[in-house]
Amino acid sequence: MDLTNLTLKEASEGLKAKKFSSVDLTKAYFERIKKVDKNLHAYVLETEEQALKDAEKADEILAKGEGSALTGIPCALKDNFNTKGVRTTCCSKILENFVPPYDATVVKKLKEAGVVVLGKTNTDEFTCGGSTEHSCFGPTSNPWDVFRVAGGSSGGSACAVASNMAVFALGTDTGGSIREPASFCGCVGLKVTYGRVSRSGVTSFASSWDTIGPLAKTVEDAAMVLQAIAGHDDLDSTTPNIPVPDYLKNIDKGVKGLKIGIPKEYFEEGIEVGVREVVMNAVKEYEKMGAEIVEISLPMTKYAVAAYYIAAPAELSANLARFDGIRYGRKPQNEGEDLLDYYFAARGEGFGDEIKRRVMIGTYVLSAGYYDAYYKKAQKVRTLIIKDFEDAFKKVDVMITPVAPIPAWKIGEKMNDPLAMYLADAFTIPINAAGVPAMSVPAGFVKGDKGDLPVGIQIIGPQFSEELLFQVGNAYEKNSKVKAQNVKPQFKA
Repeated sequence: MDLTNLTLKEASEGLKAKKFSSVDLTKAYFERIKKVDKNLHAYVLETEEQALKDAEKADEILAKGEGSALTGIPCALKDNFNTKGVRTTCCSKILENFVPPYDATVVKKLKEAGVVVLGKTNTDEFTCGGSTEHSCFGPTSNPWDVFRVAGGSSGGSACAVASNMAVFALGTDTGGSIREPASFCGCVGLKVTYGRVSRSGVTSFASSWDTIGPLAKTVEDAAMVLQAIAGHDDLDSTTPNIPVPDYLKNIDKGVKGLKIGIPKEYFEEGIEVGVREVVMNAVKEYEKMGAEIVEISLPMTKYAVAAYYIAAPAELSANLARFDGIRYGRKPQNEGEDLLDYYFAARGEGFGDEIKRRVMIGTYVLSAGYYDAYYKKAQKVRTLIIKDFEDAFKKVDVMITPVAPIPAWKIGEKMNDPLAMYLADAFTIPINAAGVPAMSVPAGFVKGDKGDLPVGIQIIGPQFSEELLFQVGNAYEKNSKVKAQNVKPQFKA
């Protein structure tokens, strides 16, 4: 039995039934990583020695009949999650040897649940990008076609899960950074309601947009992970004290009688024919299962990308001000004659091109004389996007859209055209603007030049409706021809 093929639920049940141990499972994953990751580059750091110690501890807990559903389960963490005593770089040269003195809240929660951390996964530098090409460690490849991107910025996490190098992984989603790579790699990716999961100890990109969530093999697996990490945290004032429901309670309830909205703006210009077909076939599947399909409109969608690329870089420029080579970050090779020279050298050497581009945009739109014209206007547009979603959810229970207008593109194809890469997030950014949850679920394939490429559907719900998203996503997964077990990469190790 190939242990790395198991879903989280299957692995958890197998551990409880003593069919194999956590050490067996962890060793199997490291063997898989050694075999496969040289071609994919999902990981930027492996923590094998510590992982095997943690697996031994998990086995001791399980032997007593104790532990949670996640005890002994090997997972991966995106490289912007603080891990005590373990290097955390945000895949940036400026943090190349940074070792945090504490764990992020979600990491602490996972450790308390008994997980085994296999290592840190690749990301665009400071999570800014949609392809995991803007990393100081180099790009991550798509497991279905190693010449294509894995999506971003949580591309390493999505690739690790889709290619069976982790049972599940954590990522962050600021404008689509969990859902897009999940769609491109063929796994489940959940963007939670803003504030549902603590951001404490996770390096910020844009604080009012950032969310944390799981990438998993199945919808049920994603629900199990969220159960462990959701909830209020005193260290993050944006986490409301709202009870965490039992996410598995209604997961098999089906969709009969639910109203599913199809926003017309998500199916107009720019979407590839094959992607549209995959999504519309999924919609027909839902109709067969008893859901009512309703066409709706989200007219502010077309302004979301523009608003995001003003508001988010503004927050980024403020958040990255601390990385100056003095408070955080490495010293520059040439320190210069004064403090200004030192800052220029430290940030010039430490930051990559995409970060410099976004910091300059962000600083510009916040500067005197431009704040009202750009940043304030973008925030007003964001308010109108929020109202769009509030109005739509008065008519429907959930919405279904594409995750991205295109499948994974070739590595390097959009590196010299930032705007083209930004537009790939056109269907995910509005959800972050509105602060509502959304999930990417594998739904089918389009033809690439070297074989099939995965495509996901995006299921969107009102605030704090993750339980409903799991119910709707699970219904599709169980009833469609694209079962989770069949969504396996064609990558040959």
